[in-house]
Amino acid sequence: MTLIADRPGPGAARPYRFPPVVRRAVAGGQVVAAHLPGQNLAVALLLLDVGAGQEPLGKEGLSGVLAKALEEGTAQRDAAAYALAVEGLGTALSTGLDWDSFQASVVVPVDRLSAAVELLAEAVRTPRLDPADVRRVRDDEATALRMDWANPGPRADAALRADLFGAQNRWGRPMHGDPESVAGLDVEDVTVFHSEWFLRPGTLIVAGDLDRIDLDALGAAAFAGTGGGPAERGGPIEVPLHTGRRIILVDRPGSVQSTLRLGHPSPYRAHPDHVPMTLAGTVLGGAFTSRLNHLLREVHGYTYGIRGDFASSRRFGRFGVSSGVQTAVTVPALVEAVGEINRTQASGVTEDELAVARSWRAGQLSVELQSPRAIASALTTLVVHDLPDDYHARLRESLLAADVDQVSAAAATHLHPDALTLVVEGDAAIIRDELTAAALGDLLP
Repeated sequence: MTLIADRPGPGAARPYRFPPVVRRAVAGGQVVAAHLPGQNLAVALLLLDVGAGQEPLGKEGLSGVLAKALEEGTAQRDAAAYALAVEGLGTALSTGLDWDSFQASVVVPVDRLSAAVELLAEAVRTPRLDPADVRRVRDDEATALRMDWANPGPRADAALRADLFGAQNRWGRPMHGDPESVAGLDVEDVTVFHSEWFLRPGTLIVAGDLDRIDLDALGAAAFAGTGGGPAERGGPIEVPLHTGRRIILVDRPGSVQSTLRLGHPSPYRAHPDHVPMTLAGTVLGGAFTSRLNHLLREVHGYTYGIRGDFASSRRFGRFGVSSGVQTAVTVPALVEAVGEINRTQASGVTEDELAVARSWRAGQLSVELQSPRAIASALTTLVVHDLPDDYHARLRESLLAADVDQVSAAAATHLHPDALTLVVEGDAAIIRDELTAAALGDLLP
């Protein structure tokens, strides 16, 4: 007996509404919140204007070590007592950082939020920073980086970043540092960095049922004992493009694969072309159905996958492509990738491609912005990048309204195939001559 049924068709897309944003000044800091009626879980996130970009040159990875050290107890209680206090509320302290900011957050039932924020502030403002704990955390982080850097990828990423932004600049070095920079940190580096940056008020992000939350009391707890003015953010960084394509070969003797990293500088996050740039990147390499993935995976079988997109921070951005291919097809894969970037820059996108990209990006946005943590992350984006409060309320419509002319213009303006840096991490003895013969760009020493 065979059961035959028609596949159900897609339902009508429901409109997405981002919750209204509430802002208020409290105790020298700012509280930014979103009202989620009836939500029993709430998120509190302390956002500080200090990220990897504020680390001194030669001290890369400093903020990551400090973030880990916050979990090692406070001035009021040791690590075990602090862990028990946090666990007693049914939560955990989560930390994160990027180029622009440091974040510490908790997710708890609404009725425990006040106590959780007090514990969060205790860890961030008054960490114990015992020298033995700091050294152990530093050594653990350096060991983890050594293990990571033994794999293909991190050295290629570092080489690309240094070439695009200059190793003499902090943003031209790895965001989390490298094994040597982290191993070279000392206790004073960590304590001074904390005293300089972590005692400023910052912003408290709250997502939850605001009818059951006292924002003023939360702000007072989060900003207690703080002082100093806001951190200097700085404006967008003007990063010059290279005048021709360059190739950097990172030798990995005996490797059966080549790790590919292609890129050039691109605009910062708040740039007016962010939406059409995102859609152009999606068509080119940002989805499984992208041009690059179709060409290199489906047509030629060079790779299991290839990705290309625009990534951006508050002050700068980059267009990048990443993949791994068998050593024997390293150069053909590069030729095809550069060619597809050229074609996209020159001829733009088609309506059919854009329709898929628009639908996927808009649909993904509606699905992702559902939980309190996701809403808190979206509020963080508003604060870090100085975006208007209705940004997320309008973003889905902006994605769906983008037309072929706008997206093609963004591709023409912001893709620079002739300024690409091509980094290849692989067996130099096998691929060097073919790379030279392909004349894709100048092979740097």
